[in-house]
Amino acid sequence: MDGRADHSLEALGLAAAPRDHPLLYPGAWPTRSGLLDGGRFLPLDRLVHEDRVPVLAVGSNACPGQLRHKMDESGITSPIPMVRARVTGIDVGVSAHVSRLGYVSASPVEAPGTVRDLFVTWLDAGQLALIDASEGVPLRFGNFRRAWLQEPEVGIELEDGTRLPGAYVYVNRRGVLRNGSAAPRGPIAQRALLTELLVGSARLRELFGVTPEEFCRRARADAELCERGTRVFAEEKLVTESGLERYVAEG
Repeated sequence: MDGRADHSLEALGLAAAPRDHPLLYPGAWPTRSGLLDGGRFLPLDRLVHEDRVPVLAVGSNACPGQLRHKMDESGITSPIPMVRARVTGIDVGVSAHVSRLGYVSASPVEAPGTVRDLFVTWLDAGQLALIDASEGVPLRFGNFRRAWLQEPEVGIELEDGTRLPGAYVYVNRRGVLRNGSAAPRGPIAQRALLTELLVGSARLRELFGVTPEEFCRRARADAELCERGTRVFAEEKLVTESGLERYVAEG
């Protein structure tokens, strides 16, 4: 390893957090596995961390800048291993809720045979509790629930060929947006997504304006407005199930 290499998130283009720049959602993902250690993204010495919990990231939790922001807010300084993985059986969909951070986030959907390159974040107990809280897991009506996905329904292969028996993922309690048919829609850039949603719904334009910038500005930190927008998704029948609901543990 080159000791002179600059491993800072800024130098690697990984520092920007979608929570600060909603139209950048889901933020920049690394091109390789690494260890998020404060403001640095360092090489990893191993891919499997048996003393930690594997959690698949399908949205901004794979963005080091976003993760650093979440950890810094809570004073958590322990590093997070982030491992690239080839995942079979799920795809990335679009959450059927408007986030108070000003964007419409990603959410996993069942997709037999589909292969996606995602990240496994290996979290310790404190980190897992924090990410759970950020996704609304402890709340009765929070947006996400944590689900355990395992073989054979979902295959998770790490860069060195190691196959994990399973991993957690956050499933949206509200469902996901559909693509005009009954099927979940796939991910597109946030600006394009918000443009499509606003063009297609007069009610959303009334709530959030006519441009993606207006949408983000009005949605940020306005919980009531975000909830009204979320209800519009359901009332205009833009929502379908992710197919992963059955993996969410009750209680």
